[in-house]
Amino acid sequence: MSRELMFSVGIKDCEVQTFRAGGPGGQNQNKRDTGVRVIHHPSGAVGESRDERTQLKNKKNAFRRMAESPSFMAWVKMQTSKDDALKAEVERDTFPDKIKVETFKDGEWVEE
Repeated sequence: MSRELMFSVGIKDCEVQTFRAGGPGGQNQNKRDTGVRVIHHPSGAVGESRDERTQLKNKKNAFRRMAESPSFMAWVKMQTSKDDALKAEVERDTFPDKIKVETFKDGEWVEE
């Protein structure tokens, strides 16, 4: 059985904010915007990182923290349950007894 992708969330789907990390760590943290906050607006999930010295590493950590947050996990469950409910509704509505087949014969539509 093959698995299909239901949906995907990437960094482009999120708002990325940068800020000065501050605190202990020397001039690099105090002068450069190495702290990163990633916000996923549909779920309200927020991930923040100021642990590393580089913005790229902090961005990866912040995205991971956002994806592991309880609000994001709840949003994922809600999205997947909507998809399952929709599939069940389509399957229920396409049972053979609910499908009406008509053909065009002698200038008019006739039920088969």
